[in-house]
Amino acid sequence: MNQKIVFSILVLLFSISLMSNAQSPESPIREADPVPLDGIVEKTIHKQRRILPYAPIREADIFWEKKVWRVIDTRQKMNLHFRYPKRMFFDILKEGILDGSLTAYHINDQEDFSEPMSTSEVEQSLYTVDTIPIYDPNTGQMDLTVVKDEFNSDDVKRFRVKEVWYFDSNTSTMKSRIIGIAPLLDVYDDFGEFKYELPMFWIYFPHARQVLGHELAFNGNNDNAPMSWDDIFNMRYFASNIYKSSNIYDRKLEGVPGLQGVDLLLESKKLNDEIFNFEHDLWEM
Repeated sequence: MNQKIVFSILVLLFSISLMSNAQSPESPIREADPVPLDGIVEKTIHKQRRILPYAPIREADIFWEKKVWRVIDTRQKMNLHFRYPKRMFFDILKEGILDGSLTAYHINDQEDFSEPMSTSEVEQSLYTVDTIPIYDPNTGQMDLTVVKDEFNSDDVKRFRVKEVWYFDSNTSTMKSRIIGIAPLLDVYDDFGEFKYELPMFWIYFPHARQVLGHELAFNGNNDNAPMSWDDIFNMRYFASNIYKSSNIYDRKLEGVPGLQGVDLLLESKKLNDEIFNFEHDLWEM
C-alpha cells in the first residue's frame, strides 16, 4: 500500500514538473543584437557641423580679379580620394541632385549657371539607351528591344572647376573662391575606343557647401580626422591644371595653335605662376 502511494506521488510530481517546464522554458527568448558598428564609436560630429558662410567682401575692395578654369584628374595620386570606392565624389553629386538637395545647371557657352536642369534631364544623362535584337522562340524572329545601360561612376575621371582669384585691398591678400564644379564623362565608340570628354552639368559650389560640408572625404593619414568635401575645395587639397583663363577670345589652351603636349602643360603652369606672382610683383612696384 505504501509503495502505491509513493508511486502515485512520484507520478504527480513528474506531471507538475512537465507542466512547469512547458510554461517556463529553460532558454528565455534572446533579445536582438545591436547593429554591428564598423569602428569603436559612431561618427556623428560631421553631421552636426555648422557650415560657416564666406566672409563678406565689398566690390570696392577687389583690386584685381581673374577667372580661371581648371581640370582635376582623379587618377593623379593627390586626387585619389575623389575615387574612394565606398563613397566616390561623383556619387555624392549625383545623389544630391536626385534627392533635390543640389541643383544641376546646363553647360552653356557663358557657363553662368543661368539654366537649371530638371531631375529627369539629369537622369537621362546618367544612362545610355541601346537597341539590341533578341530572338523570340515563339515567332522565330528577331525582335528589337530597348535596353538601358547603367551608368558607371568610374567613367567620370576628371572634373572641371571654375574659380575666381582676386586681390583684397582691405586685407592686402590674394584669395580665391570656387564658383562651380562640372563632372566630365568619358564617351566611347561602339568598339570601346575613347572618343571625347562630355561635361555633364555644372554644380554651383556656394550653394553646394551645405551638402559637401557634411560629406566626408577619405584621409589616408588618419581615419579619425577626415576632411569634409567643403574643406577639400576651400583648402585646395587637390592637384589640377589650368585649361583656360579669362581672355578676349574666350579660348581654351587646347585651342591655341601649335600648343600641345608638353607645351600645353608648360603654358598651364605659366598661367598658374602668373597668379601667384601677382601679389609679389604688386609689393615691388
